[in-house]
Amino acid sequence: MIHVENLTKYYKDLCAVDQINLTIQKGGIVGFLGPNGAGKTTTMRMLTGFLTPSSGTIHIKGLNISENLLDIKRLLGYLPESAPLYKDMMVYDYLNYVADIRNIDSKGKISAIRDLADLCGIREVMHKPIDELSRGYRQRVGLAHAMMGDPEILILDEPTSGLDPNQIVDIREIIRQIGKEKTIILSTHILSEAEATCDRVVIINEGKIVADGTVESLKDFTSLENYINISLKNTDFETVKRELGTLSAIENIVLAGQDGENLNVRLKFSSSYDPREEVYMKIRQTDWILLGFQREIKSLENIFREITRGD
Repeated sequence: MIHVENLTKYYKDLCAVDQINLTIQKGGIVGFLGPNGAGKTTTMRMLTGFLTPSSGTIHIKGLNISENLLDIKRLLGYLPESAPLYKDMMVYDYLNYVADIRNIDSKGKISAIRDLADLCGIREVMHKPIDELSRGYRQRVGLAHAMMGDPEILILDEPTSGLDPNQIVDIREIIRQIGKEKTIILSTHILSEAEATCDRVVIINEGKIVADGTVESLKDFTSLENYINISLKNTDFETVKRELGTLSAIENIVLAGQDGENLNVRLKFSSSYDPREEVYMKIRQTDWILLGFQREIKSLENIFREITRGD
């Protein structure tokens, strides 16, 4: 559905996006992640036709964006980080205005506004001025705007930015529901949100794509070490290091902290082997008291930090 080849954008001498290649098939939610200044927003603005690339090509449904921009815009719904709303208008009047811009006939317009009000959870504020709405409701109105005309592709730039936890959950559920029928490209700084919502994650850093795949495939792609965290009593760190250091799978043992008599130790091990059983059996042979035993799982946050930390 979307095919990007060697996409590049310069701002004078600054290369914001550097020869990106990306293909997105129809359906599903693609998370677009990266640190501030990585090139996410610039890329999304080029995909919507808001910015012209310095070089490279964008094809959407076989159409070249440089030659068929208006046709492509009919396929897209776009929600920038700060929804561009006319705050002096009532919600209903604003969506009616957006429907007119989308050339939706009067009969279809009423139905479209009603359906979007239900989908985005804004029915109760339809006759309130946008200026009186909370940020969460404004984002919902912006999402309804992006959905007007039933576009095949939605591009959402930080749709939950600045929202409280309850509002984030609400917007996330709306996006999940929409993602069952449409192609969604979603940028976010909330990594747990991307992990919970997205079918695929693309990580961009310094203008380049540095990782692309499902969260599970990225866990295999990265070289992030594996750890076991244990909490012990009735021993000291040197003894723990000496005894557990005899296990061949353990690569390193570090003191993670000490709270009174409680000792917190972190064991690094090879990703090709899980030594938890051996560690437990070794501890059973001692007079130590085991208070906690947990394997540290790779999260999207760990993966993101490893890929983008620049060292």
